[in-house]
Amino acid sequence: MGLAKDASAEDIKKSYRKLAKKYHPDINKEAGAEERFKEINEAYEVLSDPQKKQIYDQYGHAGLENGGMGGFEGFSGFSGTGFSDLGDIFESFMGGMGGFSNFGFGGSSRSSRNTGPVKGENRYMQMNIEFLEAVKGIKKTISISVDRKCEKCDGTGAKSKSDIETCPTCKGTGRITRQTRTAFGVMQQVVECPDCNGTGKKIKNRCPHCNGAGYVNKKENVEVNIPAGINSGQQVRLAGYGERGRNGGPNGDLYIEIYVKSHRYFTREGNDIYITVPVSAIDATLGCKIDVPTCNGDVSLTIPAGTQPGQKLRIKGYGVKSLRSNNVGDQYVEVRVEIPTKLSKEEKELYQKLQSHGKDSVFNKFKKAFK
Repeated sequence: MGLAKDASAEDIKKSYRKLAKKYHPDINKEAGAEERFKEINEAYEVLSDPQKKQIYDQYGHAGLENGGMGGFEGFSGFSGTGFSDLGDIFESFMGGMGGFSNFGFGGSSRSSRNTGPVKGENRYMQMNIEFLEAVKGIKKTISISVDRKCEKCDGTGAKSKSDIETCPTCKGTGRITRQTRTAFGVMQQVVECPDCNGTGKKIKNRCPHCNGAGYVNKKENVEVNIPAGINSGQQVRLAGYGERGRNGGPNGDLYIEIYVKSHRYFTREGNDIYITVPVSAIDATLGCKIDVPTCNGDVSLTIPAGTQPGQKLRIKGYGVKSLRSNNVGDQYVEVRVEIPTKLSKEEKELYQKLQSHGKDSVFNKFKKAFK
């Protein structure tokens, strides 16, 4: 076990747990793992018993050969010292092995399975939509493959009702008990019946329409209602378009995750829309009215005289409708003042006149602050 001679009881226990987990034959399928596992348990039974440990330290393994350890199989020779910890070990690495819910020496798993109708698993897909489609909402038709109950046999898979029999292997329970011989003795595990796939029934003559499957795969066109205000990452649910159910159970659901494409001019933050519009320096100085694009058409907006570059103006109620209420966001218009880089002769003369009539330049006012 890789322990020093003066190892403490806690060190012995830790080493045992680590090695037992590593070499348990239900986990480790390598050659020699089971033998190694037996050696580890034999060693732990000795080292966890102070009296046996003392004999082993003095006389080695020979001192224990007639000490009544008994055979390993079935744990008939284990005194029980320290083996109350086995439950903890099972819990740490057997918990995920379906069927072993009540694991113990010579015990069995008490697991049951409902042979009645079981709803199918959900399915997931993605859909890309345009920015304005997300803002306004839209209906899209998609074609999907889905398993539907066979109408000829009503989902039984049998040619007629008289062709349905109780499975002789599991006696209609859909489960069988499987015994597995391990280093810890005989374990019992309840598993799905392989002859009826857990249905509890056997079919004598199959339905010719679905070949006994009980379902047929169809291509269906379905309308997807994408609500106004939906955002990237949110989902739309289509009931009954998921995986088929078991034992006549209903289909699961289809969840469509929405991805909204970016827009060339509009951006969205929450339920508010943002857009940047260019205006000339003269319009920003003197003020003007412009028709601003929104997601619902153009809206007249007044640019106040003296509007500064980067200033935001609000158009109330022209944002995105909330999915959870009737509240609607706003649209914010950021003003980008554009300075002309090329002027006609007439425009240049006008700017020069304006410059000469100015009482004081902006820069000169700035310089005065340093005097």
